[in-house]
Amino acid sequence: MACYNASYVERLLQKYLDDRDAVPENWRAFFDREAEENGVSAADLGSRRPSFQPRSIFGETGTAAGPAAIAGGATGNVRLQKVQYGSDQLVNGYRSRGHFNAKLDPLNIKNKKATNLSLESFGLSRSDLDQRVYYSSGDKIEQIALEDLVKRLDDLYCKHIGYQFTHIEETDVQQWIIDRIEHQSHIKELPNAVQKQILQRLTEATVFEEFVRKKYVGAKTFSLFGSEMLIAMLDLLIDRAASNHVREVVLGMPHRGRLNVLTNIIGQPARELFAQFNDVDFHQFIGGGDVKYHLGNSVDKMTKSGNEVHLSLCFNPSHLEFINPVALGRLRAKQDRTGDMQRRRGMAVLIHGDAAFIGEGVVQETLNLSQLDGYKVGGTVHIIVNNQIGFTTSYDDSRSTRYCTDIARMLQIPIFHVNGDDPEAVADVVSMAMDFREKFQRDVIIDLVCYRRLGHNEADEPSFTQPMMYKAIDKQTPIRDSYLNRLVEQGRITSEEANAMSDEYQEFLKKEYDIAQEMKERSLRRPEGVWEEFAGGLEPTNEDPEHDPADECPETRIPTDRSAEILRQLATVPDDFHRNRKLTRIADQRREMADGQRSLDWAAAEALAFATLSMEGHRIRLSGQDSQRGTFNQRHSVLHDINDGHEHNIFTNLSQKQAPVEIVNSPLSEAGVLGFDYGYSLDYPNALVAWEAQFGDFSNAAQVIIDQFMASAEDKWRRLSGLVLMLPHGYEGQGPEHSSARLERFLWLAAEDNIQVAIPTTPAQYFHILRRQMKRTWKKPLILFTPKSLLRHPAAVSSLEELANNKFERIIKDNRENPEHTSRVIMCSGKVYYDLAHYRDEHQRHDVAIIRVEQPYPLKNHTVQAVLDQYQDGVPLYWVQEEPDNMGVWPYWKLRYGHRMFERFPLSVIARETSSSPATGSKAAHEFEQQQLLERAFNT
Repeated sequence: MACYNASYVERLLQKYLDDRDAVPENWRAFFDREAEENGVSAADLGSRRPSFQPRSIFGETGTAAGPAAIAGGATGNVRLQKVQYGSDQLVNGYRSRGHFNAKLDPLNIKNKKATNLSLESFGLSRSDLDQRVYYSSGDKIEQIALEDLVKRLDDLYCKHIGYQFTHIEETDVQQWIIDRIEHQSHIKELPNAVQKQILQRLTEATVFEEFVRKKYVGAKTFSLFGSEMLIAMLDLLIDRAASNHVREVVLGMPHRGRLNVLTNIIGQPARELFAQFNDVDFHQFIGGGDVKYHLGNSVDKMTKSGNEVHLSLCFNPSHLEFINPVALGRLRAKQDRTGDMQRRRGMAVLIHGDAAFIGEGVVQETLNLSQLDGYKVGGTVHIIVNNQIGFTTSYDDSRSTRYCTDIARMLQIPIFHVNGDDPEAVADVVSMAMDFREKFQRDVIIDLVCYRRLGHNEADEPSFTQPMMYKAIDKQTPIRDSYLNRLVEQGRITSEEANAMSDEYQEFLKKEYDIAQEMKERSLRRPEGVWEEFAGGLEPTNEDPEHDPADECPETRIPTDRSAEILRQLATVPDDFHRNRKLTRIADQRREMADGQRSLDWAAAEALAFATLSMEGHRIRLSGQDSQRGTFNQRHSVLHDINDGHEHNIFTNLSQKQAPVEIVNSPLSEAGVLGFDYGYSLDYPNALVAWEAQFGDFSNAAQVIIDQFMASAEDKWRRLSGLVLMLPHGYEGQGPEHSSARLERFLWLAAEDNIQVAIPTTPAQYFHILRRQMKRTWKKPLILFTPKSLLRHPAAVSSLEELANNKFERIIKDNRENPEHTSRVIMCSGKVYYDLAHYRDEHQRHDVAIIRVEQPYPLKNHTVQAVLDQYQDGVPLYWVQEEPDNMGVWPYWKLRYGHRMFERFPLSVIARETSSSPATGSKAAHEFEQQQLLERAFNT
């Protein structure tokens, strides 16, 4: 008769065989008796171990029978066996399904249908209640009356905490959780100091909400009323983290409760918040800034454990859940920057709304990163502030699952549901969650079930759509009052002490409010800490056209002998590494490049950029789908031994003091991975951080990160980033989805020098722009449109001398002699240049100039004028592009220059016809269109 606890008995038997004294006394006696019946003495157990199988446990076939057989096998008492078996299944039922019956809803109106945990469902009856049964958990086993067992299980699993953990596959992890639940009751009394700490935090949360609501009537604050326990929970959690040697906590959260968290957890001065309400000195925010409930802050904080911890609350847009991967990327960068490779000194806390947690796909993408080597942070604490409602939508209309947390069951982690009106149950969950994270370094989910006393914002009337819920809410005692009454009844605090807490905090807020009324301007944060040496704002310019437009022109050149030496190093593998023969050919080609016998291709130039930056002390992080090999079989940065599959990173052992080069194969995710890498770039300015799309149009799936963070973060939140987006782009007849990286979308986002948009056409240009991106102190995201067919185009090559003598050129001039003999000027970007140049040579059209615009943005007028000065007024100028004329660079170019550039050159476009789709799906149609494009470019 197999049962749930059979595996436990087997483990106990193995422990007995290893060390007889390591098992409890009652089990020791049982196994001794079985050994004797098997004809084995205790002294001989070691030598007989493989053959020793107690018959009353394993029976004749060796199959585990479990405690049921143990209790009844020796006596043959069928009734006792039946009761024992039923009790084992009862225990299993409470462990796996008890959360369905837990009293989680403070309003007691939304509990879904409970599960059947009756005696009868386990083959038991009330007449069995006086029977004594074996009850085991971990190494502990006891005999207990069935009636007492039922009461104990009900107290443990069906009160104010619901435990979900039986979806976890590892039995040792499950057992750890069971031991924590069943070996210490969650209803034990907290120390009085902790109770007062909770009450203090509840008081501050409540008084803050009341104060702001009275002082700023009708203002949007996204109140925490009904969920005030969040403040006390975060306080307990941060204290516990600091005690576990965590020194860095990164928080991400939505609107609701953000102002309360900023003031009462992060410690932002209340006067600054009140000044935001007052809109002091609004002139400096015209066209910029963000609403107060999107803002973040950071602070060093001393916890009650006496340990200092740095708290960072991330800014976020209204696309609430998209802050999740950004926050994790920030923490990973902090860990890498400080050498915390064990991921022990930092922790991420992500706060979610219930409707958003189950509704937004980026949540799943973020959860999937949790155990991947390239994205691990040592376990994230997820807190769902479960208001049991979305904006106006009830959960029955917003999810197909029982719990909003069911998406998290994809991971091998526990989910703790807790009644938000029971502070001491919440404290117990915090303790258990933090210990789980510390031990297993995995995520953990806390579902804080509460309610929303007001509407989605203060102007909403929630009873329009949830009349029954808000009738219950109107009758609900606020949590601060209910907990105070509980402590007063227990004699743990007096009403006078509690009133003093409230009065003192009221007075504090009033003083801060009065100070805010006198403030004439709000302070704007400047780059500080690791960002102190970097700058944003408009690009520094020098109006002298003989100089580079950027006032700051960092050194990106590398001597030819140095480049050659590094190429040889990159082509070398350890003696015991067995390389694929095709990769051996690539290595041979790199040696030929080093010897000057072959031109430099795109992949080699990139490898040199990464290697030289690493050797200069700059960390490299490139992630993307299949980035180690490269989507187009070009990079091969991580090689695989053909005999045993072990890996070799070609960037290892370049020099003793080099920084790491981390090339990461990402999951098939865009929003989550780009968000993570963007977050990484926020906290590691001295690293070159890049995200590569498999094809450029895949960035569509990460548009929120691009729009809400990369393009606007400096304007909204004064946050800088040097993240690089590598987006393969070019029309080669691969269809609508694999041609265009939507260049036009980035140019529409371009304003105030917020981003850089570049389409380099040579390996040397690519090399210099990567190095420039890292070495400049002017930090902006770089949108880099990378090639596909040009990776192996015989004309798209460079020499080592170009790496040694050149720099990145925003515009590459036409190199024909006699520019005065020019009948037309073509300007273009990207791959089409090579098609145009080939057509010009083939048709001997030496009267046509072709100018490459390598960086459409930012691009100063005097830079363009300097290139065009050599041509006579009135020469027709054509912008030529592969994209339809409503896409690509042209819409931006036309808006900027009109139909006559600098009042000298008539300007028009040659492009594919206006289209709703980027490209044709027919290879033959593509080639026909391309040929027409070229003929029009030279013969219009």
